[in-house]
Amino acid sequence: MQQFETRSGLPVEVREGETGLVVEGYAALFDTPTNIGDAFIEQIARGAFKSALERGDDVEFLINHGGLPIARSTAGNLYLEEDDKGLKMRAVLDRSDPDVMRIVPKMRAGMLDQMSFAFQATGQRWDTPAEGMDVRTITDVMLYDVSVVNRGAYPDTSIALRSREEAGKGDDAERREAWSRRKAIEDARRAAEQEQKFRQID
Repeated sequence: MQQFETRSGLPVEVREGETGLVVEGYAALFDTPTNIGDAFIEQIARGAFKSALERGDDVEFLINHGGLPIARSTAGNLYLEEDDKGLKMRAVLDRSDPDVMRIVPKMRAGMLDQMSFAFQATGQRWDTPAEGMDVRTITDVMLYDVSVVNRGAYPDTSIALRSREEAGKGDDAERREAWSRRKAIEDARRAAEQEQKFRQID
């Protein structure tokens, strides 16, 4: 079972370099609130990648978070850094690699045009505003991969929701119950919307 989360939606650039094809972009941006499946708002705090980079997490550059790597941080052809904007990545790809030859035309044509990253939150903070959804601030992560993807979406929030539930274990019972009620209401609303679409009810 997948134990990490993925986030995506940032543009990626591919260009010719002196030693190979260069793919460059931001895998994540700081302080950018994002709606996660109408379940909560998420943002990444500055410094969230500091430990992962200092620790030297073995990060692969993949296509849609799967298959064989086309670059890797431990191989010296995937470079990651945290700047004031977010997690910046640069990969130098081997032009003779069949996987690279297969994806580069699709990237240049705009069919694979966004960046994503896979992570496990090892530090996070949850805030409950007076109005609106809970806010999750990610403060520390383990990095697994950065990927070029064809869909800038959030395909599955179930792991993120489990993270929310686990974070709530240390809260008081009243807050956990209130969050459970909100989640049940949201689940019921989404189920009703899906049934309405399926039955084509106006």
